[in-house]
Amino acid sequence: MFFLLAQVFFFVKKKKCEVKEDMEGISDWKEGIERERKGKDKSFAVHGQSPIPPEERGKFGGLEYYSPNADYRFELELHEHSDKKLLQIEDTGGNIRDFLRWAEFRFKVGDEECILQAYKSDPREERLFIPFKDASSGKETYGAGRYIDLELKRDCTPEGRWILDFNKAYNPWCAYSKNYVCPFVPPENWLKVLICVGEKNYQKQG
Repeated sequence: MFFLLAQVFFFVKKKKCEVKEDMEGISDWKEGIERERKGKDKSFAVHGQSPIPPEERGKFGGLEYYSPNADYRFELELHEHSDKKLLQIEDTGGNIRDFLRWAEFRFKVGDEECILQAYKSDPREERLFIPFKDASSGKETYGAGRYIDLELKRDCTPEGRWILDFNKAYNPWCAYSKNYVCPFVPPENWLKVLICVGEKNYQKQG
């Protein structure tokens, strides 16, 4: 009886430790997200190459974001395509850009099965480009869609899974100024679900 009680106590204690570690991990992750956002806001306000038009920078008070939500952070297997087809994507300036349809991510948002294609502009690069639209596009987020960039050294776990974190979804620079052009999101990356995390639509300030 004593042995059984000791086992139960150990199990409960272990679970409490795991929950505590999970909570600490989420807290650290949220702090990292907020730190990145503050750094971006500061850069956009003062940097000479900021996409915020010079006449707006004096009143620029920061970008708008959804609150961080760990439910939209995924660690996923990257399903690389054996036949990496060339995809031509038009940008907002009417130019055609070439991308390689490199791989895809498969995940669920709620009960909805989702697939997003990941592209490369050069087969030698380690960066993955994931443009997407969702049910918030044109409402609370930029109508032409948002982007996520993934770097092998930064966004790949030791187990080889990729961290697809929609909390880091950002607007292309053409959302801030007509002086920039950016690729449209291919229809295959238009999600039906609502991705209510990441950067919101830019509102001209002042």
